[in-house]
Amino acid sequence: MDLAVFEKKIGYTFQNKKLLETVFTHRSYLNENRGPGMEHNERLEFLGDAVLELVSTEYLYKKYPDKAEGDLTAFRAALVNTVSIAEAAARLEMNDFLRLSRGESRDVGRARNIILANSFEALLGAYYLDAGYEKVSGFIAEQILFKTESIIRDRTWQDAKSKFQELSQEHTGTTPSYIVVDQTGPDHERRFVIAACIGSERVAIGDGHSKQEAEQSAAQKAILVKGW
Repeated sequence: MDLAVFEKKIGYTFQNKKLLETVFTHRSYLNENRGPGMEHNERLEFLGDAVLELVSTEYLYKKYPDKAEGDLTAFRAALVNTVSIAEAAARLEMNDFLRLSRGESRDVGRARNIILANSFEALLGAYYLDAGYEKVSGFIAEQILFKTESIIRDRTWQDAKSKFQELSQEHTGTTPSYIVVDQTGPDHERRFVIAACIGSERVAIGDGHSKQEAEQSAAQKAILVKGW
């Protein structure tokens, strides 16, 4: 693992190389590769999560002095959710540097995105310890906060149901409703199929492991169907 390559990607050279090595070390890796002084990245992730929340909160507080607490909370949630953070990690090609167990290295999709997001938060924790608050704030601005205006413009800070309701009321004057079309599977693996409706019109159908997940899926598809 050539950490100098990664340092070049982020434009910062760590004074404490051990911190950066730990950033990329997943707990599973230590189960198969124990060595003296080796540490997984969960403590750094814990710290980085707090740093990210503080930096993004301070940024939004100053940038939008007229916005209410609820709006600022929603903006922040859209900025720093798992998908957004995993995308930032992917842009930095952090996946190429991860140290995982053989089993974890085969995982893809959502599981890998969670590992990437956690590693990115660990990177923020390490960056903070090595360079301080001002430097890590600049890095977070470059990697995450630049998306703020597009998130607000495109209303991606709203969950799909809230967005669909607002758009439906704007275009039709009607509040959407949701109908359970089907549910299958045993209790521990239940799957719901739900229709998003405007009046008597079934606009779109979504599915998920919970009613809430299925409703969000249906609402997102309904927005696309309506071209809103």
